[in-house]
Amino acid sequence: MIELYSDRLRLRCLRDEDWPAFLYVHQDPDINRYVRQPDTGANIRSKFEQRSQPWVYGAGEWLTLVIEEIDSQQTIGFTGLYCQDFALAHAEVGYLLLPQAYGKGYATESLRAVIDWACLSFDVHKFIGHCAQDNKASARVLEKCGFQLEGILRHNFKIGDVWIDDCAYGLLAEERLL
Repeated sequence: MIELYSDRLRLRCLRDEDWPAFLYVHQDPDINRYVRQPDTGANIRSKFEQRSQPWVYGAGEWLTLVIEEIDSQQTIGFTGLYCQDFALAHAEVGYLLLPQAYGKGYATESLRAVIDWACLSFDVHKFIGHCAQDNKASARVLEKCGFQLEGILRHNFKIGDVWIDDCAYGLLAEERLL
């Protein structure tokens, strides 16, 4: 059971009672406007079930951690990572927050905790983060954690009928902000 702490947050593995929040962040069109077309409840449930299983680094699956405020014990979002390339020691990171948590530094704080833990636990050499070019808030989170913009992948994915330019960010473990 993975449990990480920062000054204000606890990050923990998914539990059955996290299903309503997981469904909400994956279906809400505003939360997903830069990420994906919201999926069906059945597909989201399948993703939840898979991500609730014991996780092994290097297996190619996402680790999803619930972000909770320590003081209120309220769920404010989800974060995690997956081993993108075991031989090169690359891990991709991600996060989705509930709207009431926006603008409070929680995404940055939780991402730093995940990065520090992954460096210590898995000897990650490089972290990768992606965000839509128009998603300025997510870009700020990555940059505050020390990520550098490495390129823009033009028309890299679609949300509905709209092509999205994808910003590719990288952070070498040795350059992370301690």
